[in-house]
Amino acid sequence: MTQAPEYKLFSGFAVLVLLSLYGAAATGYFVLAGLPVLFLFAWVCLLDFSKIYYLLLFFLPLSTEVYLPGGLGTDLPTEPIIVALMLIFGAFALQRNSGAAIEKHFFTHPIALLLLVHVGWIYATTITSELFLVSLKFSLAKTWYVAVFFFLSGYLIHTERDYKTLFWVVFIPLMFTVLVTQVRHAAYGFSFRDIHKVLHPFQRNHVNYAAMLALFFPFLFLAIGWYRRYSRIWWTLVVSVVVMLVAIYFAYTRAAYVALLFAAGAYVAIRLRLVRYVLAAGLLSMILIVGSMVYNNRYLEYAPNYDRTITHYKFDNLIEATYKMEDISTMERVYRWVAGAHMSAKNPVLGFGPGNFVNFYKPYAVTSFQTYVSNNKENSGIHSYFLMTLVEQGWPGLLLFMALLFYTLIKGENIYHETRDPDRRRLLLMALLCLVVIDAFLLINDMIETDKVGSFFFICLAMLINLDLANRRERIVGTQHDEPQKPLPTESDCKLIQNDTTGKSG
Repeated sequence: MTQAPEYKLFSGFAVLVLLSLYGAAATGYFVLAGLPVLFLFAWVCLLDFSKIYYLLLFFLPLSTEVYLPGGLGTDLPTEPIIVALMLIFGAFALQRNSGAAIEKHFFTHPIALLLLVHVGWIYATTITSELFLVSLKFSLAKTWYVAVFFFLSGYLIHTERDYKTLFWVVFIPLMFTVLVTQVRHAAYGFSFRDIHKVLHPFQRNHVNYAAMLALFFPFLFLAIGWYRRYSRIWWTLVVSVVVMLVAIYFAYTRAAYVALLFAAGAYVAIRLRLVRYVLAAGLLSMILIVGSMVYNNRYLEYAPNYDRTITHYKFDNLIEATYKMEDISTMERVYRWVAGAHMSAKNPVLGFGPGNFVNFYKPYAVTSFQTYVSNNKENSGIHSYFLMTLVEQGWPGLLLFMALLFYTLIKGENIYHETRDPDRRRLLLMALLCLVVIDAFLLINDMIETDKVGSFFFICLAMLINLDLANRRERIVGTQHDEPQKPLPTESDCKLIQNDTTGKSG
């Protein structure tokens, strides 16, 4: 009797499992026991890579940073999955019949074009880099982040069901990490001094932890509106909001508090159509502040007292030391910012190359701003993504990145007011407020190249484009929306309706 293909597949997999276990036991290379898992991963990728995409999202809150020989580091298990998905999606996109499935208007949207120009300039400055291999690694990481979290997200996330799946796939493991961290932290009396002890293996430090909680908070807060009031899921989300706010507070990260305030202000600005004016005022204020510091080297007046600039182990002492310019983390940032300003003057157009700040900044530093941790044994960066971009990619790189951010926020406001569907408006606010939180963190941190923050930056850009395209399709179709549309109209829907109205056959 002929055996069914499923039986043959199961039998082959069983043989693979047995051989893997025997090989691992016989040779002592226990990594061989993982071959069946690798086979299953490859098989699922071939059948439906969207499942692997959601698996990646599930692992984002759970991933851990691992340092490899040679000074390299990676995030496990997320970064290998990201690379695999990039290759699979790239092969899929190159197939002859995939063009109909991948919406061409996504690639030609102004946000996508600005992002591509921004990435293109990163490649250009990689070629001229002071250390080519360092910049090449940075550019490769940027490539697979954009390919997966921007383009693949844009391809997979369209309908209301897709957005809800994205939310729950991230929310469940994120709340797990929050609860585990809070229970651990409670054992230390929620001490500021001991916050770092309770974060491993999920987070590198309390800033990364607070950043992920803060950027996901708009999703959590606005997701409550998806469900009937006082239902079980509604109460679950309401309680989770409280738990999340408590967790953000006990993360003891000043940037997270400021970022959430920015998000609240951005909500008002978006509703009142004030985004462009707020951005202009913020940019003008920054120019005036920097100009006043540079004029006659006035910044030297703010050099810290080396002996009094110390690490604080109580959060209230840290807040007090911050405005007194005696907090070591704040003043170490200033130390590196001053060095970065001198570096930008040295190479104003092409910069030193992506990823190269830490390799060149010390000769450009001013010793009067030096602190106890200026030896920088951990090789951390400049702690400002904007200044990092200026130093490593020159003024063109900074202006391109700022153009991407400013245009996205202004365009997002316009999309919000063009949208009539309340559910879609909620999704727009999720993406916009998440971006505002990330942008706020970028002022004094450099985090887009981390899997827990950079992923959401590109996902939110993709969300805004798809929601804008959904609005465009509605205008083409000419339908009126008094009720939420589920699912959102696709490009093929518009073509069918246009054919019907013109009397043409499909």
